[in-house]
Amino acid sequence: MKGIYYIDSNVFLYPVLYEDNEESETARKILAQIESKDIQAYTSTLTWDEVSYVSERLLGRTDSIEVSKKFINFPFLRFIPVDDEIMRRSQVIREKYHLKPRDAIHLSSAIERNINNVITNDSDFDGIKEIKRIPLKS
Repeated sequence: MKGIYYIDSNVFLYPVLYEDNEESETARKILAQIESKDIQAYTSTLTWDEVSYVSERLLGRTDSIEVSKKFINFPFLRFIPVDDEIMRRSQVIREKYHLKPRDAIHLSSAIERNINNVITNDSDFDGIKEIKRIPLKS
């Protein structure tokens, strides 16, 4: 699996929250490919918020701080800052595809870097012509 990918928050959350399921195992393999530079990986700065929020809600504050620290320091993961251009495009995307605000920001961030492949279990990205969704479960 070579190429450039936008990585959604569930790729980082599944291995932390679930041990024995297909999605967690696939996510671990993807993370290993990022770490070994087999794939180029991008995500939005918004993803830090999602990883932090979900892990705190499910694991507690102390564990969430550790999860967030590992995420922010993940080797070779590139962050796309959410700027005014991404926000303006997010509004257009939200109206066009009826996406949730966060999903519109993720899509706009991927478009900003000309990334066509989004690794996510979020089926809200299905049917969007600008990208191809790659689910964690085959």
